[in-house]
Amino acid sequence: MLEKVINILLVEDDEVDVMNVRRAFKKVNITNPLYIATNGIEALTMLRGSEGKPPQVPGQRRLVLLDLNMPKMGGIEFLQELRSDPHLKPTPVVVMTTSNQDKDRVEAYNLNVAGYILKPVTFANFIELMATLNKYWMLCEMP
Repeated sequence: MLEKVINILLVEDDEVDVMNVRRAFKKVNITNPLYIATNGIEALTMLRGSEGKPPQVPGQRRLVLLDLNMPKMGGIEFLQELRSDPHLKPTPVVVMTTSNQDKDRVEAYNLNVAGYILKPVTFANFIELMATLNKYWMLCEMP
């Protein structure tokens, strides 16, 4: 069976977390293209394209890994904007955050996130999380 490529957009402003995701992908041989945006505004531009340019993240088989606490446009604001855009609305989003607040969790699920995951403290747990997520999205049928 041919492995299905999933275009992953990581929306994360913390360089250490970006590095951890990259290292974890490498460690568990996740070869899906990984795009990085440091805030919600940048992420929306990468998904939509701008000034007549096509989106940086290909339109098919997209997945967004989203941090909530970011400058300029936070994760919840990004989700609200994403869900109000008819072209981006179906994009699956997994929240990966340090926020353990019920308010954030409820808001995220109300905006149809595919999952809400607390960032692991140790790198070993980070690797385990990425491997599990990879298995999950390989099983999912994505448009």
